[in-house]
Amino acid sequence: MSSLQYPSTETVDQKDIYHGVEIADPYRWLEDPDSEATLAWVEAQNQVTFSYLEQIPQREAIKQRLTQLWDYEKYSIPFKRGERYFYFKNDGLQNQSVLYTLNTLDDEPHELLDPNKLSEDGTIALSGLAISDDGKSMAYGLSTAGSDWQEWFVRDIETGEDKSDRIHWVKFSGASWTPDHEGFFYSRYPEPNESTQFADINHFHKLYYHRLGTDQSEDILVFELPDQKEALLGGSVTEDGNYLVIYVRFGSAPKNLIFYKDLTTPDASVIPLIDVLEAEYNLIDNEGSLFWFETNLDAPRGRVIALDVANPDRNHWQEVIPEAAETLQGVSLFGNQFVASYLKDAYSQIKVLDLQGNLIREVELPGIGSVGGFGGERKDTETFYSFTSFTTPTTIYRYNLETGESTLFRQPQVDFNPNDYEVKQVFYHSKDGTQVPMFITHKKGLELNGNNLTRLYGYGGFNVSLTPNFSVANLVWMERGGVYAVPNLRGGGEYGEAWHQAGTKLNKQNVFDDFIAAAEWLIEHGYTSSQKLAIAGGSNGGLLVGACMTQRPELFGAALPAVGVLDMLRFPKFTIGWAWTSDYGSPDNPEEFKALYAYSPLHNLKPGTSYPATMITTADHDDRVVPAHSFKYAAALQAAHQGDQPVLIRIETKAGHGAGKPTAKIIEEIADQWAFLEAVLS
Repeated sequence: MSSLQYPSTETVDQKDIYHGVEIADPYRWLEDPDSEATLAWVEAQNQVTFSYLEQIPQREAIKQRLTQLWDYEKYSIPFKRGERYFYFKNDGLQNQSVLYTLNTLDDEPHELLDPNKLSEDGTIALSGLAISDDGKSMAYGLSTAGSDWQEWFVRDIETGEDKSDRIHWVKFSGASWTPDHEGFFYSRYPEPNESTQFADINHFHKLYYHRLGTDQSEDILVFELPDQKEALLGGSVTEDGNYLVIYVRFGSAPKNLIFYKDLTTPDASVIPLIDVLEAEYNLIDNEGSLFWFETNLDAPRGRVIALDVANPDRNHWQEVIPEAAETLQGVSLFGNQFVASYLKDAYSQIKVLDLQGNLIREVELPGIGSVGGFGGERKDTETFYSFTSFTTPTTIYRYNLETGESTLFRQPQVDFNPNDYEVKQVFYHSKDGTQVPMFITHKKGLELNGNNLTRLYGYGGFNVSLTPNFSVANLVWMERGGVYAVPNLRGGGEYGEAWHQAGTKLNKQNVFDDFIAAAEWLIEHGYTSSQKLAIAGGSNGGLLVGACMTQRPELFGAALPAVGVLDMLRFPKFTIGWAWTSDYGSPDNPEEFKALYAYSPLHNLKPGTSYPATMITTADHDDRVVPAHSFKYAAALQAAHQGDQPVLIRIETKAGHGAGKPTAKIIEEIADQWAFLEAVLS
């Protein structure tokens, strides 16, 4: 295996000038995913990669065990519209989960939509869903091969038949029905160039209203900002049906504007409600003209405010739920009570409060883990929630708001004993002294001899929190003796907006320092050694892995950068990449360029360096993080690397950034990753 012959990758004399600095880009031609040269390169790289993987003797056993454990029933959190309940279920190995409906929870469920019937290989996925308030109509979006592009349809729930409606070129949008159930609001981009639709930059998002039974060409333009090409628009109808609330974002920062439209008045204009871009506002509910918002305005860890649209001056805003020591993750309102979800050191707490913000009770949870759900409408007195942890498969509970009682609704049966494993949370110090939490999970009785295969997984960006969750993939890793560690790096949302900002733009190096410090802590405390330690992450986490392996190549034995942002000078030039400048900064800004160039994985590879064994994973038409990032990085890494450790790129076809990926493809990819790690770390 050590005598790998990598495909020859042509270089071109491409140089760009950034703020007076000349920078070569010899693999620029790989940015065209459909050129004959790129297609040939992809095929050649895959041939090397899969030839290597096929030689790993344990690969098939890992795949079989993953398949065996994956084969259990998985349920989503039920929700109610009109007189019907809806939920998703996967029998175990179905490529896509199936949508069911039933009139009472004791009824036999009725299949409403099975995406598995839409393609033989499971690569058409349900990517959006909106049920009308009467429970009779369903708007749903489909994406093909993992693309962010969606096509929307409308189904009659009673008959199960689709209507004639077809909505094209939807991206980053749901649908929200009007109270008369005659149509819905949605957002879309202008029709792209068909040949370059997976790479072209996305600008000029617009909000439309579609009336059932009409052609999309007749849809009514409700709102646009023609002088703000980067505005991202979303429309949501309030539960009482009286208002359309319009969210306006500029990129991925947790900040937005709010506009609204009175739906009870014909031809009412769109009115700005919050027109200063300084904080995030998420509508919880309204009572007449009084609106409750969750916000981080003057509260980095979140709070709830009330404002009256009839008298919206800021002097009249009222605080309902003040900022707490924990981080507010979300608030719902039903049964005339607030249900607030908090994070305490990256695990869930749920509090029930009255409309004045007074605590009624804290919901008793099964343990330390992550909670989802607690949705509902004002009249509801019951809801559902999910609970999961590193050793607890996602379990669904029914919650009675009046009594505070939780009852088990659906509990999956997975072929393992959770008592065989242990989870601990430790706190370590980063380079600048900042305390960072980390979850560590492994088999009980682990010997701290520095000889355990360990996978350190991170993200650290975009206000995303990594909380405990169950994964068959992680279970198989631990079952085979591996340690799984997850640090809660700066850049995430675990401790609110200040924690997020501490890992953005000119502070981005903090994230890499936190991750490197986690690796050093694991080694220092006897869990593993550099030769046994793998780092992994996807998307922004792929950037994390790429940056850390270029900064400290000797610290890690293996690296798995997945669908990563790896060219920090050209990321804004493709699809939605421009929206990430709120986290990364912009190459057009001289100071931010300097920071980006200092850690950009593609630009910090040093020829003649021995890098960790690496398997890059991407998809040939990922239109979130375009595959050019991974293609160029793989070519540059293979050219720079000096040593016997393999440097491979695994390129999935008919797949995108990860959402909607079929179960079969997920199992194959994880089996390849785990087999690769065992081969290079053992």
